[in-house]
Amino acid sequence: MRRSNIQDLIDWKSSEDRKPMVLKGARQVGKTWLMKEFGRNCYDSFVYFNFDEEDELKSIFETNKNPHRIIELLSMIAGEKILPGKTLLILDEIQECPEALNTLKYFKEKANDYHVIAAGSLLGTLLAKPKSYPVGMVNLLDIFPMTFDEFLCAATPALYDYYESIQKNQQIEEIFHNRLLETYNYYLIIGGMPECVDSWIRYRDPEKISRIQRELIEVYKNDFSKHNGKVNSGRILMVFRSIVTQLAKPNEKFMYGAVREGGRARDFEEAIEWLVSAGMLNRVYNVSKMEHPISAFDKLDQFKLFVFDTGLLKQMAGIDNSAILLQTDYQFKGPLTENYCLQQLRGQFGIEPRYFSDKNSEIDFVLQHGTEIIPIEVKGGEDKSAPSFKKYVAAHQPEYALRFSKRSYRKDGYITNMPLYLARKARELL
Repeated sequence: MRRSNIQDLIDWKSSEDRKPMVLKGARQVGKTWLMKEFGRNCYDSFVYFNFDEEDELKSIFETNKNPHRIIELLSMIAGEKILPGKTLLILDEIQECPEALNTLKYFKEKANDYHVIAAGSLLGTLLAKPKSYPVGMVNLLDIFPMTFDEFLCAATPALYDYYESIQKNQQIEEIFHNRLLETYNYYLIIGGMPECVDSWIRYRDPEKISRIQRELIEVYKNDFSKHNGKVNSGRILMVFRSIVTQLAKPNEKFMYGAVREGGRARDFEEAIEWLVSAGMLNRVYNVSKMEHPISAFDKLDQFKLFVFDTGLLKQMAGIDNSAILLQTDYQFKGPLTENYCLQQLRGQFGIEPRYFSDKNSEIDFVLQHGTEIIPIEVKGGEDKSAPSFKKYVAAHQPEYALRFSKRSYRKDGYITNMPLYLARKARELL
């Protein structure tokens, strides 16, 4: 598989101001594979330590603060000498040993010639509390499930080559348009969890995918009670279970009362913060104005929550594969398509996506590109009706206005229609 984050790690390796690297992201998004693949291809060798599997490792970090002594002891355990710049030191599931996480600052201060990379599931919940990790002493990299282009590259390399060649305003031949739409439909079903993608490539069995997704959802639910710290695990589970109901409402705005009758912000805001920090949910704020700088207009009490992987959301919602493949209209089509678009748009622009909603209108997503504000309309089919979106575009005539749908790639006045499969190339094609 090709993961674009490999390039981020290559850039980190050669950076003059390199610090120990910490990868954060939900469980099973591919952090361990990424670190080992990086070590295999970019170093003479790598040594791998897992705090979840090797409990006695913790004593090394609990009793030593000197990084050179730690390296000496780890070399003995690994059976090979850890060399500065030539051996990649991998510390996995580091959330199980807070002392090891804290030791990274000593590597930065006293032994920065050693290349250290660490990762762990639910690390975001630890990093949300600055006292629990060395602030300013590490580089951070978010790892997400595989994006559509990574999925396409793994599943259909020849079609990926065509996809990569698509240029701004290029007419896409119908045969390629249809094949890319078909792959997009598969992505909605399979999602970007590496285990699901790998299973699809090996077996092409949708039942195996569903089983993996069900198991992953159960693993996450178990994590809520195992790693929740001081946050009530029952409330975390209630919020997580409510997401499908929240997104199925005509107005997808998160409602505390939909989690539990009479529910209030104070009952569930900690649970929401935990789920967002853990990388399980993506939060999109409503803005009071569509102006630069967009984050200045966040309505912090109005937001939508989406699931970090579209395939898992499809499984949670119980959508039958035939509904997606036969292109029928079904109740959850809009939210699933928005979840997909958000998953592809995240990380492309310096500012995370927002949305706009008031009594009279709603814009699905709002992006900031430089000083430009980009309104985005998301359609699950070929429908062009979007009164709020069209009204805004007519009134403001923005430089960019994007409609994602199953229609072909073309410009209609101020609006650029991008096929849904191009969402990951949105910034490149502006």
